[in-house]
Amino acid sequence: MLRLFRKYYPIRNVIFASGEGLVIYLSVIIAAYIKIGNDLSMFDHWIIFKTLLITIVCQISLYYNDLYDLKVTNNYIELGIRLLQALGTATIFFGVVYYLVPQLMIGEGIFVISIGLLILLIVSWRIGYTLILEKGLFNQKIIVIGTGDLAQGIIQEIRDKRDSGYVVETIFNEAECRNNACGTGHDMCAQAKDKNISKIIVALEEKRGTLPMEQLLKCRTEGIEILEGTSFYEMLLGKLYVKQINPAWLIFSEGFRKSPLRSFMKRTGDLVLSVLMLVALSPLILLTAILIKLDSKGPIIFSQERVGQYGKSFNVHKFRSMVSDAEKRSGPVWASENDDRITRVGRIIRKLRIDELPQLWNVLKGEMSFVGPRPERAYFIAQLEKEIPFYSERHTVKPGLTGWAQVSYPYGASVEDAIEKLNYDLFYTKNMSFLLDMLIVFRTVKIVLFGKGAR
Repeated sequence: MLRLFRKYYPIRNVIFASGEGLVIYLSVIIAAYIKIGNDLSMFDHWIIFKTLLITIVCQISLYYNDLYDLKVTNNYIELGIRLLQALGTATIFFGVVYYLVPQLMIGEGIFVISIGLLILLIVSWRIGYTLILEKGLFNQKIIVIGTGDLAQGIIQEIRDKRDSGYVVETIFNEAECRNNACGTGHDMCAQAKDKNISKIIVALEEKRGTLPMEQLLKCRTEGIEILEGTSFYEMLLGKLYVKQINPAWLIFSEGFRKSPLRSFMKRTGDLVLSVLMLVALSPLILLTAILIKLDSKGPIIFSQERVGQYGKSFNVHKFRSMVSDAEKRSGPVWASENDDRITRVGRIIRKLRIDELPQLWNVLKGEMSFVGPRPERAYFIAQLEKEIPFYSERHTVKPGLTGWAQVSYPYGASVEDAIEKLNYDLFYTKNMSFLLDMLIVFRTVKIVLFGKGAR
């Protein structure tokens, strides 16, 4: 497994994405060779830079068309359609760029040839990768000890995600592991070696009386990796499991690193980006304000008290997307996805997340950051802290315009949804970094462009 953006990915998947980038790069170079012959440098000294630009744009376009989500591209027809959409988008982008900056052109003939090569080579590359997945090549075999919710979550994720990099070879339930013994003949290690098991995942919800300590110690000393279930769950799914973790796990696990330098860099980035976006988006902000005023009675800006870092209250600002005094009769309630209190303009700006733009002022003031857990109301927090363990820990970082929970979990407005979102929020709080922030921003842009997951 390789750790990127504070999340673990199978090395096979990283090789696939990197290899596809190399395929795109070589497609352009081969097209240039076909068009102009041997000495590419005589033709264009900047060909390496221009080819790298094409590679980056094409891979971003592939990502935004869900071509790295194997649950979406699970058949060749869907793959072909999305591939043509992605390359079409990239072609339009370069058409505009080449018109504005002709110096970046790589040559009309080269570009056309490279598109044909791209389709052929990318499809071939992906067919090869699909065959590897279907045959389970390079999958790591694991044993899971446990049958509770934690174990079932791990098993289900591995079965649902074709490119997880794992296959569950054996499952031992709690009854099979009593009296310090798991497996046939009470020799779990022999079974693990016979089946070429690389990891044993201990996902027992109650370890006292069921944890096969002697067998696990023997397996560990014989070179088999032993992983605690909640740590493996975090690594595999990119979230925590708050129903299972305990204070000791949080205390001794890696993460929650905060430093003055990291805080300074995050704050500096927030200041620069908020100023630039407020200036650049001022026409859109003005247009939205006018449309809200024309659409329904009431103020343009909706302000509401929320809880921020360290439990400090502040007023969050949004464009009003509901009728005025929406909670006058109902009192504080979570907004639902098809809430009848939402106005016509409100439905559009919520879908595109334009209603969040006034929060740039909160970012500028230092009350919020671009990335972090979404700020919640004190009324709901008081309820959630009673029902959900570790809920208050999400307040150790600044709330954000967008967050790991927002880009990883669909719309929800219940206690169970709050628990699931906390799983993601605590993962972010534990593993926050500049690269993870960039990944969240990338996913947020994707959600805004395609109108998915708007809150």
